[in-house]
Amino acid sequence: MRTQVAIVGAGPAGLVLSHLLHLRGIESVVVERRSREYVEKRVRAGVLEQGTVDLLRSIGVSDGLDRDGLPHHGIELLFDGVSHRVPLSDLSGGRAITIYGQQRVVSDLTEARLAAGGQIFFSADEVSVDVAVPRVSFTHDGQRVELDCDFIAGCDGFHGSCRDELPGATVYEREYPFAWLGILADVAPSNDELIYANTDRGFALLSLRSPTVSRLYLQVDPAEELAAWSDERVWDELQSRLAHDGWSLKEGPVLEKTITPMRSFVCEPMQHGRLFLAGDAAHIVPPTGAKGLNLAIHDVHVLASAMEDWYATGRSTGLDSYSATCLRRVWRVQHFSWWMTSMLHNFPGDDPFERRLQRSQLEYVVSSPAAATTLAENYVGLRWS
Repeated sequence: MRTQVAIVGAGPAGLVLSHLLHLRGIESVVVERRSREYVEKRVRAGVLEQGTVDLLRSIGVSDGLDRDGLPHHGIELLFDGVSHRVPLSDLSGGRAITIYGQQRVVSDLTEARLAAGGQIFFSADEVSVDVAVPRVSFTHDGQRVELDCDFIAGCDGFHGSCRDELPGATVYEREYPFAWLGILADVAPSNDELIYANTDRGFALLSLRSPTVSRLYLQVDPAEELAAWSDERVWDELQSRLAHDGWSLKEGPVLEKTITPMRSFVCEPMQHGRLFLAGDAAHIVPPTGAKGLNLAIHDVHVLASAMEDWYATGRSTGLDSYSATCLRRVWRVQHFSWWMTSMLHNFPGDDPFERRLQRSQLEYVVSSPAAATTLAENYVGLRWS
C-alpha cells in the first residue's frame, strides 16, 4: 500500500491528525493495535480546553460535543473545610473548559473519518516502523501489509513503539509518590463545577462525565490494591475529604474503579527524519491539570499545518521546527501540572514545612487576582499561536 502520511494510533491525536490532513487534501492511513470497541470505550480525561473545543468545531466534528458537552466557567479549591471558587472565564477573557469524555471524542472522530472514506486498520498485529524507507508494516486479518509513505506520525501512546525509533533521544521523567483511585458512579454530580480538595487525609477531586454520571478521585499510595477499596470505603473517604459546610456528596452505584500511577515524562526531540511523535508517545503529564488530551491535540494541529506547507510549497521550515514549537507548550503545561499537583497532594513523610507552603500557596491563589488569573489562563489553555 501507499499513502502520504501513515499514522500509528487511533486515539485523539491520530484521528484528529488524519481528519486535519483530509481537510487539507492530504491522504493518510491510521493503524491501531487495539479493536475499535476497545478504543471507543476506553475511559480517559474528559476536560477539554477552549482551544481543543474550537478546533473540533472548526473541523466539523462537534455535533455531540455541542449537544452533550458541559461548559464550565469556574472550579473550586477546597482547603481547611472551606471552598473557594476560581472564576475561570472572568479571569481569562471569557474562555472556558468543557466536560466531554475522551471516549466520546474518539467515537465522533472515528465516525467522521470513516464517513469521509478514511482508512483505519483496527486490531493490527505485529506493527513495526522503518523510518529510513519510510514504512509501517503490520498484519491485518491474517495478511501482511507494507504501508509506504512520505511521513510517519507516531501517535501510539506512552507504551507504543514509535518512540523507540528516535536515536539518542533525551528523556525527562518524574514518578510521583502517589496514585489516583478513580471511580465512575451512576449518580448525578453533587456540584455544578469541579472541586479540587487539599486535606490532611490527602487529595480528592469531584468531577463528572454527564448530568447523570459522576467521576471522582482519591489520592492513594501507588502500591494500593483495588481489592482493598470496597465501594463503601471509597465513598466514606470521599465524604471525609470533600466535606464542607452547606454541601453534601451524593452517592450511587460504582460503574468502574481504577488506580492510576502519576508521572511526568518528556522525550526530546519529538522527531527524527520522517518520523514525528505526538501526544502521549512524546509526553505525559499528571492528570491534576487535565492537560494530556489537550496537549496531544495541539501537537497534531502544529504537525498538520507543517505538512500542509511542505506538500503545497516544498518548504520544510515547519517540519524542521515541529519539535521545538511543540516543546515550548509541553514544558509550560508540564510546569502547570506539576504546580497543581504539588499544591494539592500530600507527600510522604507529612512534612509540616511542606504543608505550610501548600497552605500559603492556596491562600495566595484564592486571595490574589494575579495568582488566580495565572491558574485560570493555564487551566482553560493558553491561546494557540
